[in-house]
Amino acid sequence: MGYNNRLMADFDQIGRKVEGGERLSFEDGLFLMETTDLLSVGRLADVIRRRKNGNRAHYIINNHINHTNVCVNKCRFCAFQREKGAEGSYTMEIADVLDEAGKGYNPLVSEFHVVGGLHPDLPYSYYRGIISALHSAYPRVHLQAFTAVEIDYFSRISGMSLRETLADLKDAGLGSLPGGGAEVFAEKTRKRICPDKISGERWLEVMETAHNAGLRSNATMLYGHIESAEDRVDHLVRLRSLQDRTGGFMAFIPLAFHPLNTDLDDRCFTSGQLDIRMLAVSRLMLDNFDHIKAFWIMISPAVSQLSLFFGADDIDGTVVEEKITNAAGAQSGKSLSISQLEEMIREAGMEPVRRDTLYNVLRSEPSAAA
Repeated sequence: MGYNNRLMADFDQIGRKVEGGERLSFEDGLFLMETTDLLSVGRLADVIRRRKNGNRAHYIINNHINHTNVCVNKCRFCAFQREKGAEGSYTMEIADVLDEAGKGYNPLVSEFHVVGGLHPDLPYSYYRGIISALHSAYPRVHLQAFTAVEIDYFSRISGMSLRETLADLKDAGLGSLPGGGAEVFAEKTRKRICPDKISGERWLEVMETAHNAGLRSNATMLYGHIESAEDRVDHLVRLRSLQDRTGGFMAFIPLAFHPLNTDLDDRCFTSGQLDIRMLAVSRLMLDNFDHIKAFWIMISPAVSQLSLFFGADDIDGTVVEEKITNAAGAQSGKSLSISQLEEMIREAGMEPVRRDTLYNVLRSEPSAAA
């Protein structure tokens, strides 16, 4: 059998699984990661997107707050991290966090997305204080805050268990966890890019504990650095396995590596082909995730819009100001307006759906909002 015939046979087999709602295997995922027929991968991913979300594409009105870039971890892929006292380092007082929240606030804002570094000196009370202060000042705004890496750190510096830490933060006003810090789970690769960070298994343990405590979360993977196709598929399979147990993940967000100002700055920016492939393969492998997000800051508004034909059903939101990706050379800007987000979706022939963090529909009719 020639190469083209084998290719068609493999796609036919995977296509039958997709049409029949059958789970794809690790080997299927690896084939999809490596095949040159990206359009066929996208066509299959679009089947799942339409099955789960119809003609709808989601966005949110949100504001990102990065309270400190001082961090004890020295991840090789990170351009945001600074050591305490180093040039460019900063740490917000809680009053400054409230000021930052107020900059982009209007009554339509439904989420504050709060993540930062692991500061060597700040007590746990500082982080809890951020949540408490934001919740008190903006009781109707959902607080999606602190990655699994941060939660693990808070547990260690507070002397509380993971469950106790999460319960205490939830009591203060925490609504859900973002998906950051997952990077890539494969141990050898993870040790090369973030040797100081918690293991992939620990990340999964934190998320499982959060889900069991009634906190939902997102999930991510950092791609386009030194990871292999096998690493990517392994990561997706592990997330799928945890989702089978808890059902606590809301969305998966592939995060494109940005090399500028990092220890991996000899690497190139990810290509549009890889960005689209990651979203499409994620949609196909993560059959138990309802949503796949194309984060426009990471891959550009243009590629995010195109990704709506390749399995993605969410392009994130207004953001207002994001510092972490921009420190590594993001070229997409720091914010988009409501009208820009909606126009991106309509141009793709889809229905804009404004959502909250938990994917409750807030509005799905045409809007003239700016």
